[in-house]
Amino acid sequence: MRTRTWVSTSLPYLTPQDGEGRSDAWAAEAAARGGVGSQRIVHAGEVPAPEAVAALLGVADGAPVVVRRRVIELDGHPCELTDTYYPADIARGTGLAETRKIRGGAVALLAALGHTGVRVREDVTARMPDADEREALRMGRDEPVINLARVTYDSRDRPVQADMMTMPAHRQRLRYETTIG
Repeated sequence: MRTRTWVSTSLPYLTPQDGEGRSDAWAAEAAARGGVGSQRIVHAGEVPAPEAVAALLGVADGAPVVVRRRVIELDGHPCELTDTYYPADIARGTGLAETRKIRGGAVALLAALGHTGVRVREDVTARMPDADEREALRMGRDEPVINLARVTYDSRDRPVQADMMTMPAHRQRLRYETTIG
């Protein structure tokens, strides 16, 4: 496994990809850097919205939402845990609620459903991982994680996707670039 710090930017994960023959954004980013990026979808379906997710999506605490829970891997080693949530009225009955991969990625499917992201807000925090996260990410007891909470809004300013990501802090650097004017 690579021990170097991974520098991550958000833009490739927010832009719909062409579904024909394209790998997902993570696999493409990892390949461009000489690695193999993959993901395992460990759960997909309706769940009650946790309080933090409800606030991001603008739904009532406990309201039904669709989640896709994934373990993101680099060269076969876990490097991120990502839970992506969608309002149930958007995702129910679509590929977002299934454990199979989505051709072109979930962002492309959202766009096809009429919900192209036009604005994103991200909040980054750090904390110590719980036992399940330490085990899933193969971390030591004294290693902190970075949490990135991202909400994507469509052209009607409706929250259409909320991502809750947990990453080993010592293996990540987040980079933000902004164009002004």
